[in-house]
Amino acid sequence: MRTLKNKKRPSPGNGSGAATISDVARAAGVSTMTVSRVINRAGSVRHETVAAVDAAIARLHYAPNPAARSLAGARQMRFGLLYSHPSETYLTGILMGALEQANRSHVQLLIERCAGEGECLQAARRLVAEGIDGFILPPPLCDSRPLLAFLKQSQTPCVLIAAGVPSASASSVGIDDLAAAQTMTAHLLGLGHTRIGFIAGNPDNSASARRQKGYEQALLAQDLTLAPELIEPGLCTYRSGLDAAEKLLNLAEPPSAIFASNDDMAAAAVAVAHSQGLAVPGDLTVCGFDDTLMATTIWPELTTVRLPLGSMARTGLEMLVSAVKARRSGQASAICHESVGYTLVRRHSDAAPRRRPAATRRQA
Repeated sequence: MRTLKNKKRPSPGNGSGAATISDVARAAGVSTMTVSRVINRAGSVRHETVAAVDAAIARLHYAPNPAARSLAGARQMRFGLLYSHPSETYLTGILMGALEQANRSHVQLLIERCAGEGECLQAARRLVAEGIDGFILPPPLCDSRPLLAFLKQSQTPCVLIAAGVPSASASSVGIDDLAAAQTMTAHLLGLGHTRIGFIAGNPDNSASARRQKGYEQALLAQDLTLAPELIEPGLCTYRSGLDAAEKLLNLAEPPSAIFASNDDMAAAAVAVAHSQGLAVPGDLTVCGFDDTLMATTIWPELTTVRLPLGSMARTGLEMLVSAVKARRSGQASAICHESVGYTLVRRHSDAAPRRRPAATRRQA
């Protein structure tokens, strides 16, 4: 009489008799993370990779633990906020808004300062390897091409805060920097200023370029000639503002107003004016941009453009949460660009230009 033998399942090679996700990854020649993404149909995985993983699952009779999959779907999100902006007052609003929304959304927020673009790219690679779910990038990192290219390649969602030019590969939230700078310049023209100095921001920041463009377009709209000597480069730091303001005020025909593309540099311009015995705004009008704490901690308080930095960060984090939820449910996350409003806040640093007798004016 023949004895019937049970047909054995392929051995996973782990000695336990039950295949694990590591066995599947080894059989398919991919990482365990890729196997997990195929099982959950999360993100975009190449068709041939999906086929290889599915074949390995069938061959090894691998059965994912439903309870474990449920827990994985409910795993707390972890976001990284990388920053390298030199102005602490600018970052305060963004950090506070992001932390507030992270608490509301039960999100773990990892905040890291980087010395430069290379260090930030290194930090991003490390965090992605550790399983970070997404990133929030304020200026100037929101304009970092290497960083954005890496996040796109690694399929890691990110939201850009206050980027002057939105990216095609990442969601963003910001203001119309060009229109805001036009509004401030038009305000100064309305006060009677026609010789307006401008301190530009960080050249690596697209928002800075947009602000300078807005300043120039407002002057051209009034048929005023653009004077190259009235535009000084800056780096969004107080020190760079000092250097730029000194050059502007030492011109043979100095400006009657200075518009700086952030509050730190505007505050530096006020300090230079005081050091030269000029009254602000009696002798010189000074205006800034961003409405950070700096704008109200100097005298006179700055007229400036208010960016809702905290609100922008909160909105950005909400957008990131939605993107990650979509990926976890196997859906494609849409790229969104949201523009928020700005406000011109008038305080005590602006006034109409003082008219002096010709004999007292500085001669060319």
